[in-house]
Amino acid sequence: MNGRVLAPELLDSLPPTDPAAIRSRADLRRVNWWMGNVGHVTHAIESLPKFPASILEIGAGDGTFMLKVAERLKRRSERDVRLYLLDREPVIQPGTLAAFSRLGWRAEVVHADVLEWSRRGEVADLVTANLFLHHFSDSQLAEMFQAFSRNCSTFVACEPRRWRPSVVGTRLLWCIGCNRVTLHDADVSVRAGFRERELTALWPAESGFQVREEPAGFASHLFLATRAGAN
Repeated sequence: MNGRVLAPELLDSLPPTDPAAIRSRADLRRVNWWMGNVGHVTHAIESLPKFPASILEIGAGDGTFMLKVAERLKRRSERDVRLYLLDREPVIQPGTLAAFSRLGWRAEVVHADVLEWSRRGEVADLVTANLFLHHFSDSQLAEMFQAFSRNCSTFVACEPRRWRPSVVGTRLLWCIGCNRVTLHDADVSVRAGFRERELTALWPAESGFQVREEPAGFASHLFLATRAGAN
């Protein structure tokens, strides 16, 4: 496929309480299962020499993706992990925060724009993103990466893989009950997604990070940047 094409996604324009938005967020949980993204992110974190004491998830949405990751990591993670769930319009329910608490994770909701947050210089051991980076232009990602390369030890992202089989896959999502918002946004997401070493090219080369970027499963693209000598 050709280069990235960014276009507005319908979910971003809907109020969080809109029934179509609520349905689409439920669809996304099924899409994440279909893509295997919980496993991809979990395995990336498990590959780290030391478990991070503080984690920032950008574009956290309803928080359920990171909760599933945390549940898989519970045997590896230490108690009292500090988790920041950042989103411009977070829709995280009290029950989700309580579930983190039962795992020994202290979860805090951060209502903020990620670019503005990154400029503040807040520090976290690990920054992670799932199906989020594709919303941004290359120049915005380069700015974001520059900031996070100063303020974290590891950055993990799982994004749509931009290739024709993924496009075909989005057209079949009606088979698992996805609504029109999800069907539209899935196609837009893939066309704005990543392939080869596009994210590596945007990460600051002088940052001293070791970078890995590769296809993950059928439709995902994994990016992992770790500070040399960290942990």
